[in-house]
Amino acid sequence: MRASVERLSEEGFGEANVGKKTILVPFTSPGDVVEIKRWHREKKRLVAHDYEIVEFSPNRVEPACRYFGRCGGCLLQHIPYKEQIKFKEEKLAHLLNVEVEVLPSPKIYGHRNRIDVATTTSGIGFRRRGTWWDVVEIEECKVFGENSKKALSALREFIEDFRIQLWDLKKSEGFLRYIVLREGKFTGELMANLVTSTGKLPEEVSHYFDFVDSLYWSINETKSDVSYGEPRKSWGMEFIREKLDNVIYLIHPNSFFQTNSYQAVNLLKKVAEFVEGEKVLDLYSGVGTFGIYLAKRGFKVEGVEINPFAVGMAKKNAEINNVEAEFRVGADKDVENLGIYDTVIVDPPRAGLHPKLIRKILKDSPENLVYVSCNPKTFAENVEKLKERYSLESIIGLDMFPHTPHVELIAKLSLKGEL
Repeated sequence: MRASVERLSEEGFGEANVGKKTILVPFTSPGDVVEIKRWHREKKRLVAHDYEIVEFSPNRVEPACRYFGRCGGCLLQHIPYKEQIKFKEEKLAHLLNVEVEVLPSPKIYGHRNRIDVATTTSGIGFRRRGTWWDVVEIEECKVFGENSKKALSALREFIEDFRIQLWDLKKSEGFLRYIVLREGKFTGELMANLVTSTGKLPEEVSHYFDFVDSLYWSINETKSDVSYGEPRKSWGMEFIREKLDNVIYLIHPNSFFQTNSYQAVNLLKKVAEFVEGEKVLDLYSGVGTFGIYLAKRGFKVEGVEINPFAVGMAKKNAEINNVEAEFRVGADKDVENLGIYDTVIVDPPRAGLHPKLIRKILKDSPENLVYVSCNPKTFAENVEKLKERYSLESIIGLDMFPHTPHVELIAKLSLKGEL
């Protein structure tokens, strides 16, 4: 069946109307004409998996990555970057019923400071779009940069020389499961973390990765398909460093850190711009990304984070930056006395704020909230409840993930005056 792609869905797929059906077509652009042969149901949607673009839209660009169209990492490389930003602004307007400017990423290739590359019997690379069992073999990743090619070449040489057993996704068995690359974009420091199941990693591995600043071997003893584990051994530096504006952050294999360093600088500046008063509570404080940046600018910061490891890293980051900031382990919903803070920063996971925390915010009524969100849908739901006592003063989007449909939000909410 032949059809025209009318628009992009929220997920970044082309939408084509076939009779009364709307079929989503990955890697297409509005204006493309497609011949759809087969489709399947995917999370209550119809998604084409056997199709051909028979007429290309004039509003396309040549993807920089040769794996585009197979790898599930980037859906929008064929869309001009200005159009990607417009798509995200329209998406936010639809979800939030308010016009939101999206700040473009300073770089759209080589911007990612982390990639998790699967090392499997079906390939060394990233998942083929729409599958968990198939991997697209890659030699480099354009959104990470040149060091990906060097690291993956070294990895393949090591695997071949020592006949390393790769992970079988379907059987959930094998040895080498992932290589995770992390890079300080502003420091140039590089880390490689080899994640394996239980077994023995040849000592000679360090010779193959003598160009990295930090090499880790981590073990994931579970069957879960995750790209982290318990560090077993390391070579070189314990941490690599990233510098955002004038703040240094230590990065460990198991640290969460903003993935786009270049845009993270703008994120920090915008958060600081939205903060008011002197005393700040940084909820979901992680490794202290916001808290330490603010403490360096004179704010009195307390951070709360449920992950003890992240709290330990935040304290180290405070020490190396010579700032006074208090970080403690705690759950978001159990924090007391929110009203004593001039500004409360929340940066929750994709599920959004816990209902108990929303009730707590409404009850304690801190003067200002800064809400950082990676999920506009849960953000909209949470803000609708917070509007009982708060006004949405400012909101801006940041494109942290070029070539994907994802967008980050920062909003400032202020307590309404008493009637």
